[in-house]
Amino acid sequence: MQKLLQKIVPLFYGAYFNSATYIFRQRTAKKAFLLFCTPRKGRVRPEQRSYLDSAKDAVVQYDRFSIQTYSWPKQGPTVLLLHGWESNTFRWRNLVPLLLEKGFNIVAMDAPAHGNSSSTTFNAPMYADCAQKIIETYDPKYIIGHSLGGMTAIYNQFKYQNKGIQKIVALGAPSELSDFMRQYQQLLGLSKRLMGDLEQYFISHFQMRFSDFSTPKFAKSLQVKGLLIHDELDKIAPIWSSENVHASWTGSQFIKTKGLGHSLHQDTVRQQIIDFLNS
Repeated sequence: MQKLLQKIVPLFYGAYFNSATYIFRQRTAKKAFLLFCTPRKGRVRPEQRSYLDSAKDAVVQYDRFSIQTYSWPKQGPTVLLLHGWESNTFRWRNLVPLLLEKGFNIVAMDAPAHGNSSSTTFNAPMYADCAQKIIETYDPKYIIGHSLGGMTAIYNQFKYQNKGIQKIVALGAPSELSDFMRQYQQLLGLSKRLMGDLEQYFISHFQMRFSDFSTPKFAKSLQVKGLLIHDELDKIAPIWSSENVHASWTGSQFIKTKGLGHSLHQDTVRQQIIDFLNS
């Protein structure tokens, strides 16, 4: 029954949007985009609370957002951690001790609509702008991002060209917003008319088309060093995403894994990250 509902509910939304767009084009496009940007999970669960509460740092204000940060202080260079979609800072719990052991000063943030940060919606451009506020506040030397956090780290550096950033690690990161939008169209059964309106809404707010939001395009101008780690069997973000970024990013290294999945939580991956930061 639950699987049936998971198929029917998106189609119900799609039918509503497809009909409403003939009457309220801009309003319907906005609603459809906000639905796309609304995570279903990622808030702090009870079993995660004690770990995160012990590391809570300042709540940083950016625009209308209250961004929860966390810190694990050391005297070494600062590393900023960016989690992915429907996650939060708890995902770094196994990497943090290894970074501390090597003397790195660690800062992490909960993205908008995730963890202990405010908002009910979330997207990569928003994440990049909020991350920039954290970068300006904490002055990290390195950024490590998982999934959409990796995509955001690359876009942030493209947009802001932070001189203090020297290395970026992207784990299982997707590369093309247009792919997400095609999946969204298929899931809800959205019409071409509505997808056109959605793209116009995106253009009016972010001054780019869906196809323009592409990490291989962003990576071409990066002057920092990069490490891309991606699993061949990743079912969330296909491995060609990192292959294409690596082909565009002159200063990048690419490590291909097999059987580690999208999360890339394994000890071997953590050691590869440490080795790259220390190189």
